[in-house]
Amino acid sequence: MSSPPPLIACIGLPGSGKSTLGRQVARRQGLRFIDSDQVIEGRLGCSIREFFEREGEDRFRTIEEQVLDELTQTESIVLSTGGGCVLRPANRQRLHQRSTVVYLHSSPEEVFKRLRHDQSRPLLQVADPLNRLRELYVTRDPLYRETAHFVIETGRPSVSGLVNKVIMQLELAGLMPALAPDAVSSIASGDPIPR
Repeated sequence: MSSPPPLIACIGLPGSGKSTLGRQVARRQGLRFIDSDQVIEGRLGCSIREFFEREGEDRFRTIEEQVLDELTQTESIVLSTGGGCVLRPANRQRLHQRSTVVYLHSSPEEVFKRLRHDQSRPLLQVADPLNRLRELYVTRDPLYRETAHFVIETGRPSVSGLVNKVIMQLELAGLMPALAPDAVSSIASGDPIPR
């Protein structure tokens, strides 16, 4: 009897590609994709940015912790987390123990290039967002590494190249079945992988 596919959680700085990559890994592996920030916004009834402004970061982190506790008890999904989820020790512990955690490592400069015009990120609505990203990186990088099972350098590869890296790491670790020979053409075309 084989065990169900694991819960795969993507962590990293805001804008590191967690949702984009997570969605593609889920699609290729035939798993459901869940973005924890979307679940949180659904419960709040407003955007995270609005909630931050109205209630503050600490109140948000409490709700985020409750949602992550629930989501990390789900199997056969790919979970994209908020960039600050690792700030709470309980989140780090639950993610590490209940899921296979992939840290999408991006430098603050890479993230800044991607997010410089994004107005939806509450922690980046400051006079110097690049400096803020550098501060977040210094604080969070050790926490991401503590939580992660795998670190994937995002650098310059394409999304499909990064997806292939993640899937390969999971296969090598025995967490996903190895690709069938006819899956190679599916990867190239972006179609779901045949099993």
